[in-house]
Amino acid sequence: MKQISTFGSSSYRISDLQLLRNADDDAAIARLLANCPIMSLQAGGAVTESSRARLYILLRGALSVATDTRTGMADGTVSKILPGESVGEQSVLDEEANLSSITALEDSEVLVVEADVVWQLIDESNVLARNLLRLLSFRIRAANAQLRRRQKLGEFYRQLSMIDGLTGLYNRAWLNDLLPTMVATAHGSAAPLALIMIDLDHFKQFNDTHGHLAGDEALRSAAQVLSGALRPTDFAVRYGGEEMMVLLPDTSDKVAFSVAERLCERMRQAKVFGGERAGDMRKELPHITASFGVSVLRPQQTEHDLIEAADAALYRAKEAGRNQVAA
Repeated sequence: MKQISTFGSSSYRISDLQLLRNADDDAAIARLLANCPIMSLQAGGAVTESSRARLYILLRGALSVATDTRTGMADGTVSKILPGESVGEQSVLDEEANLSSITALEDSEVLVVEADVVWQLIDESNVLARNLLRLLSFRIRAANAQLRRRQKLGEFYRQLSMIDGLTGLYNRAWLNDLLPTMVATAHGSAAPLALIMIDLDHFKQFNDTHGHLAGDEALRSAAQVLSGALRPTDFAVRYGGEEMMVLLPDTSDKVAFSVAERLCERMRQAKVFGGERAGDMRKELPHITASFGVSVLRPQQTEHDLIEAADAALYRAKEAGRNQVAA
């Protein structure tokens, strides 16, 4: 970047500068800007000493401005500056280093205004102060809008990370995150909380006989049974492998047992199709069944106690011959 002129000796006018358009006293402003250097910048070149508290006003060409992520305060956003627009206003106002990286997208000419000159211009022209406020307000609003979009995107990905990709049910990470809160809420309100532990019967044998694709279809089918039979306030989780879980807030032991029996019956009726060894993805495979263990939160119990109680009940259902419910 090299100096090619000063503003006073150039053909540029004050009206070319957005921050100074409609200024009250062009003569006073022209006097203050007269010795400010105009620097030329070749395409791809960077503004040197851009970290200083200076105002840079683009007169010709186009600039790329990227916020610096090294501080942890900026987000690496890249914006394009067009003729008449400026960068560095905030660094001048708060007398801090400019954290932007400024690069020319094409051959450009830039007016460089030192911080003390900017303050003199503000004293001379109310228009500059008003334009600065409008510009900073616009940028704050744009930054807030972008932050909201990123927060929504972050929440979307967080929620996505809580979903099991195969079955569409919540996963173990979701359970670890939410179950302690559900248990604390139940204890605090003295409301019942029921848990049903589910294990697909002879799933390894089903996989070995019909193939892993058929096993995946069986898991999806089982998940659809759970999702289709629960209330909006209930939650279905893939606990791991062929084990699934249902959480029933505000549900007594009798109602929870009845829900488990209904799920057990629907599981018997669920159809599974296809598999790499079936030769036809439309071919119906043998029905799957599942064993169910029911537990209800007791006073002083933790989430681990609740799961262990359901797991013990599930073991009893298996010992009794599977394809049934135990509590």
